[in-house]
Amino acid sequence: MPGEQAESELGKVPVYVSQADTMSLKPRAVDFEEVWSGLLETVQQVVTMGSIKRSIWNERFSDVYSLCVAFPEPLAERLYTETKKLLERHVRELYTEVSKQREENLLAEYHLYWLQFSKGTQYLNNLYSYLNAQHVQKQKFSDADLTYGSLQMDMSEQLLEIGELGLEIWQREMITPLQSRLVGVLLQGIQQDRTAAATDAPTPTIRGVIHSFVDVNMYKKKSTLQLYETVFEGDLLRETGSFYRKEASALLQECNVSQYMERVIARLAEEELRATKFLPPSSHQRVVKEVQDRMVADHLSTVHAETGAMVNGERTRDLSNMYTLLRPIPSGLSVLVHHVKDHIKQRGLQAVTNLKGDNVPAQFVESLLEVHKKYGTMIKEVFHSDQQFVGALDKAFESVVNHRGSNTKVVCRSPEHLARYCDTLLKKSTKGLNELEVDDKLGHSITIFKYIDDKDVYQKFYARMLAKRLIQQQSQSMDLEESMINRLKQACGYEYTSKLHRMFTDMSVSSDLNHKFNEHLKNHSIELGINFSINVLQAGAWPLGQTSITPFSVPQELEKSVQTFETFYHKSFNGRKLTWLHHLCQGELKVSHSKRTYLITMSTFQMAMLLMFEKVDSLTCNELQTHTHLNDEQFPKFLQSLLDSKLLLTEGEELQGETIVRLNIDYTNKRTKFKISVAAQKEQQHETEQTHSAVDEDRKLYLQAAIVRIMKARKLLKHTLLVQEVISQSRARFAPQIPMIKKCIELLIDKQYLERTPNTTDEYSYVA
Repeated sequence: MPGEQAESELGKVPVYVSQADTMSLKPRAVDFEEVWSGLLETVQQVVTMGSIKRSIWNERFSDVYSLCVAFPEPLAERLYTETKKLLERHVRELYTEVSKQREENLLAEYHLYWLQFSKGTQYLNNLYSYLNAQHVQKQKFSDADLTYGSLQMDMSEQLLEIGELGLEIWQREMITPLQSRLVGVLLQGIQQDRTAAATDAPTPTIRGVIHSFVDVNMYKKKSTLQLYETVFEGDLLRETGSFYRKEASALLQECNVSQYMERVIARLAEEELRATKFLPPSSHQRVVKEVQDRMVADHLSTVHAETGAMVNGERTRDLSNMYTLLRPIPSGLSVLVHHVKDHIKQRGLQAVTNLKGDNVPAQFVESLLEVHKKYGTMIKEVFHSDQQFVGALDKAFESVVNHRGSNTKVVCRSPEHLARYCDTLLKKSTKGLNELEVDDKLGHSITIFKYIDDKDVYQKFYARMLAKRLIQQQSQSMDLEESMINRLKQACGYEYTSKLHRMFTDMSVSSDLNHKFNEHLKNHSIELGINFSINVLQAGAWPLGQTSITPFSVPQELEKSVQTFETFYHKSFNGRKLTWLHHLCQGELKVSHSKRTYLITMSTFQMAMLLMFEKVDSLTCNELQTHTHLNDEQFPKFLQSLLDSKLLLTEGEELQGETIVRLNIDYTNKRTKFKISVAAQKEQQHETEQTHSAVDEDRKLYLQAAIVRIMKARKLLKHTLLVQEVISQSRARFAPQIPMIKKCIELLIDKQYLERTPNTTDEYSYVA
């Protein structure tokens, strides 16, 4: 290739070794002055990016090689020294030229020479590649030396490759003496860009000069940015801070906080773009942070003063701007988060306070869900689902859902309301909703359920209502029932819903049992005279307390059916005991004593009373109660329901023993098929009291079991630690009261599960 091209721009010449004859590669005596004189001229052309003939360029590779392997002594050290002097002399000459320039031309002149010199030293490094490899590298510290070497290592003795040497000389002879002037002009150019004033130096020049402070150290393994940070970045950040400190004070004088935030966000965007335009990536965030500190952090109290008004007014644009500005500031969001939490809590309480009407549970749940959806959307759109605000929403709703008012002893109604809401959705009576819509509403109800502290209260109410739906066949869909139970299981675990699952199993087993009973009647040609079906339920799974059982004389029309089933059941399941829950039974009675025939669904107690009028038209209250064996609590309640329905009549308002009750011969009703129910309000109140009473008993047992479990594992424990551990273990089901825990500890001491440690009053030990 030598000689194929007369001249070529140096930047386009590839690097290769001269194709000299093989004899020239042998060491030989070399006249240094003669070789250096030719090499000197080429080096001067290289560092000024001048034109060099291809043939001469190729010969210079051989010259460097011959000097490095000269005989009898290599001349590499002398070549390195002379080249260093040449570069130092050249840079000093450039410095003289640049330093003569006035401030408006300083950057352009410096940048021109820097581009020329930095490119030239790259080519020079290629030309001296043999010297670098064979002389410099042997004396250069390795990476291991730099990382693990002694602190006494003298870095000044370190030889640099020729390209690195050129950059080191540029830093020492050009940047260091010009530092204050260069930095002053650079800062002035950036300031002019900020104020949109005309600038002497174009953007590429300012950027190029700033980046030269980084590029001049790129060869270093460590501290690449040290020169840039020392020479320029520190002053830049100080100037930036000073500019925006004044800017912030001026803006606050002329703007309100809302307008101020808009201006700050615009300034931040401008500064971010400016940093990208002029500065290396390491400075981008530091410059932006300086603006944030001066315009936001320094005026945090002013911004926070408006937070309450913005949150209460739900000014989403202002809140979004505030979030954007405060998020990078340490603890900057704390006041905003606090106000958002309080605002959501206030709106939630407003939505559920003083609810009136027949359907309070539905109003309660749907109002809460509406508030939750509204502020959930706000947190997603305005605060970008930041976890601090998600946490604020959760804490606010936890307070609302478990709110008891000023009287902490009042029972929280949320679990009951939610259970009744679910009951309403799952009953057949749900109007205007298809299964998908009901399932969607049930899914959303879990949102409220997760915030409830007393999940055991909800479980107790839900179980009682589920039992009624299953027994009375009021469920709209068994798939919906199962889907809801699965949701509860996902939220609280299998143990929470185990009894609910067993209730479903019992219904399935009862269906099979009825089928077998009917087969038994058919096989033995037994005629009962009525349609008869039965549900056999496990006492431990169903919330059907024994306290509800009342004495009752089964009507003669049902006696054969009851006895036949008992005989059949005991043959199949020997040893099991059946307890009849007549208060939960119901039947269909065909009434045809008036002009029309009616098919009426009623409870067994009501049926027993009405059947007594099959042969007589009137009876006294005493006679009715004696024949049915109902107690004084149940009898008037069920008799009154028949009187309210007008099937039976009485002359007096009060039901005394001798009060005569007669059959209404002229009874009429628009519907021929209907149901008679007992007064719901009193029944509901009684059921609520029973449920809370049952919950308290269950809690005592749960707490006692938890205390024994903890003490069995720990053997010895202080009172405070034991209470904390019990609260921690119980939190998933309910929030236990400290007095109840203390009572349970005392009970276990009485039962000799625990004992107080001798010589101390606040420590317990486990009695094995």
